[in-house]
Amino acid sequence: MVSAFSTTALRLACSGTAGGRRGHDREGGVRVIPLAKPLIGPAERAAVDRVLASGHLAQGPEVAAFEREFSALVAGRHCIAVNSGTSALHLALIAAGITAGDEVVVPSFSFAATANAVRLAGGTPVFVDIEPRHFCLDPAAVEAAVTPRTAAIVPVHLYGHPAAMGRIIALADRYGLAVVEDACQAHAAALHGVPVGTWGVAAAFSFFPTKNMTSGEGGMVVTADAQVARTVRLLRNQGMQRRYANEIVGFNNRMTDIHAAIGRVQLGRLPAWTAARQLNAKHLDAGLAGVDGVGPPALADGAVHVYHQYTVRVGDRDAVAARLADRGVETGVYYPTPLHRLPSFAVRLELPETERACREVLSLPVHPGLSAGDVMTVVDLMTRSVRPV
Repeated sequence: MVSAFSTTALRLACSGTAGGRRGHDREGGVRVIPLAKPLIGPAERAAVDRVLASGHLAQGPEVAAFEREFSALVAGRHCIAVNSGTSALHLALIAAGITAGDEVVVPSFSFAATANAVRLAGGTPVFVDIEPRHFCLDPAAVEAAVTPRTAAIVPVHLYGHPAAMGRIIALADRYGLAVVEDACQAHAAALHGVPVGTWGVAAAFSFFPTKNMTSGEGGMVVTADAQVARTVRLLRNQGMQRRYANEIVGFNNRMTDIHAAIGRVQLGRLPAWTAARQLNAKHLDAGLAGVDGVGPPALADGAVHVYHQYTVRVGDRDAVAARLADRGVETGVYYPTPLHRLPSFAVRLELPETERACREVLSLPVHPGLSAGDVMTVVDLMTRSVRPV
């Protein structure tokens, strides 16, 4: 929790791995505050050198150690490391039994990988709306979408805020559905003391470079079910646990020891980095409170938000983003197009909260590489960009 660290301690914990200046200058001398900044330092480089010197590069002892250590984050569940968060969700869905003809309920407000993984597993993504406060699946919309062909629900813990898992699990139990959590943005988030990734039959985490922790690239499947875990281990490695003893048709989704070694270092720093994100978010909340035209992110009762993104609502979003860019603050729009309107899916639906979010959301810098002055600058420039003077 933030209260366990002083502001000074948090800044020291982060500054040792920043690998350079907190911002960068662009042409014209305007200092840029980046939206995201992977924090890679000497410890990560030493870990990579250790693996290179060992000669064991692919799915070896570093991967096994990373899996054991990550398990502590998810209440001791089985952890299976793979090569990306998308692969983690894909293999988790297959191992949970999703196959051709199955419908899987997903939010339309998410990254395309959420729905891609369903389609790649053979299922049909059924897009539903989000609730407006936390940008996560609306349980009422989920229930309205259930048909005899529905097999699973994929809640996304978007931006690092947990979905309404109590209600979603109750729905799944009522209709006999599997729950596979997309926790790719939510390392160490929790709801009512229960870590995300431990509610459903399986969950997927991502270690993409801009996530709250990275392995360079990679993912993790988490499950309490020993058979699901074994199936994922087979699927990631050409269908075999022993060389040439292929039991099922599988993929090459292995994680390398190089990536796992980076991930182990980053995992050890995750608590301090999470606290720094939460502290930065607290200061952003305070600074933006009462600013006309800005809707700061809401926090559900009992939720631990890990702020992969600090996402506000802004009516004149694109104009505000352009003004901030001119003043040296990078922002992001996650996501500008609902999944059901992408050419890859193109489903005729009216999802009003999803459509509104796509028009209004704007993510501001919140990462642990920010200084206290950076956060104050973001607040000041955001205030002036919404109400230009």
